[in-house]
Amino acid sequence: MGLDMSPDTKDEKKAPASLEPTKSVDIVEGDSSLAEEAAVLKRIDLFVLPLLFVTYILQFLDKTSLGNTAILGVIQDTKLVGQEFSWLNSAFYFGYLAASYPVSIILVKLPLGKTMSISIILWAVVLACHGTTNNFVGLCIVRVLLGVFESTISPGFSLITGLWYKPSEHAARHGVWFLGNSVGAFCGALIAYGCSFITSGPLEAWRWLFIMLGIITAFWGMVMLFALPDTPKTARFLRPEQRIIANQRPQENQRTFKTNKWSHAQFKEALQDLKTWFLFVIMTISCLTNGVLSNFTSLIIAGLGYDVRTTLLLGLPTAVFQFVFVFISIFLADKFRRSRCNVIIGGYLVALLGVLLIRQLPTTMKAGRYVGVLFLVASTNIFPLMLSLISSNTAGFTKKATVNAVFFIGYCAGNIGGPQLFIAKEAPTYETAFTALLAIYCLVIVLVALFRLYLNWENMRRDKDQGVFIDPEPRNSSPAVIHGEHVEEVDETDWENKSFRYYL
Repeated sequence: MGLDMSPDTKDEKKAPASLEPTKSVDIVEGDSSLAEEAAVLKRIDLFVLPLLFVTYILQFLDKTSLGNTAILGVIQDTKLVGQEFSWLNSAFYFGYLAASYPVSIILVKLPLGKTMSISIILWAVVLACHGTTNNFVGLCIVRVLLGVFESTISPGFSLITGLWYKPSEHAARHGVWFLGNSVGAFCGALIAYGCSFITSGPLEAWRWLFIMLGIITAFWGMVMLFALPDTPKTARFLRPEQRIIANQRPQENQRTFKTNKWSHAQFKEALQDLKTWFLFVIMTISCLTNGVLSNFTSLIIAGLGYDVRTTLLLGLPTAVFQFVFVFISIFLADKFRRSRCNVIIGGYLVALLGVLLIRQLPTTMKAGRYVGVLFLVASTNIFPLMLSLISSNTAGFTKKATVNAVFFIGYCAGNIGGPQLFIAKEAPTYETAFTALLAIYCLVIVLVALFRLYLNWENMRRDKDQGVFIDPEPRNSSPAVIHGEHVEEVDETDWENKSFRYYL
């Protein structure tokens, strides 16, 4: 596994010209190009990242709203029994799973920004309809539909990040919009706490929660429709010459542009690539715990012996801790080279400690067991960092969309199975769930370490075959201002580009 997170001192030979990507453009380097590119990056961060961040807040709020309504009376009012609440949490991911492959094709063939904006509006309508349901069947239908329409966001945002940013910038930018999860969890707990004071009127508190979130999300979907560009070439917040720079920046290590054509060759290559299945297995197993953290945190805290409102308030620090830990994770991954897999492992070690605290401490030690709950969310750093590895390590737009689809199929499979670990009759200790969490965290640590070793082996194999050392994560990349009317747009995969090296 090797904690190789410091700058290399090894002498590096420059790749021969035959291995360098060819461009039909003139490249001018120097102080002026550095300033120009920095200005473009600043505007991208200012205009694109906030849109992704706010959307991710809402998608997490909406997706996990069922968890907050669990202690506002939805279980009693809709007469849920046995494992039905667990199946409602899984139902969202059945919809997500069914949509994953079609969405991967849609995101290639249709404009990215408009596609996701429309899906936001559609899921907002479905979310508001949650407030009209009266039984398990009704809730199950709207949960499946919610999963279908939310399935565009994470894979779409990962593709957008790859279109706008260099591979060396992927970890930080994936992390920034993923921080919306933490803010969404914090806001969700506050909104649910406010709704807990609704004790009279025509609608129950949990119905108001769904309706209010639906209205807010629909408004934001309209904003996104006009504000989010489909590609750097259509960005209204950039001048024409800046659009050219923005379009070329990500090609530092990759030769991948947004196309509207689905490549069957790239689709086949993605399915033949061992990295794809490494990602699938890691995500499937890790998301068995995600289904627990997203929808059962309130029940876990309530199981420690707290009343409804105290439980909601105690949910706030879990969101804050997640924000802090993910922020630290993306800082480390951005600061130190070859560290993304190691940072994931660090998060899982903290989460493993959390499971042990909850599982082993006596029930009378509420404070210690609550600290364990806080530590559990450290494992959520795997999601943005793994997505950043897909963006950085997969070239070819269809291939990247396909790998994302396989990744999210694993994501759905894990989230479908995860809630079933919580057996209602075992409340409040949930022994089966926490025993499973212990085993899962250990297994993910081993798998991520093996994945890192494989990526490093592949880099060394390519170096040996080509007789040249190419640093996969150069610390200082040369800024470039692109001049000329003709820009050759090549959509090449990481297998086809022999000078491609993988981030660790």
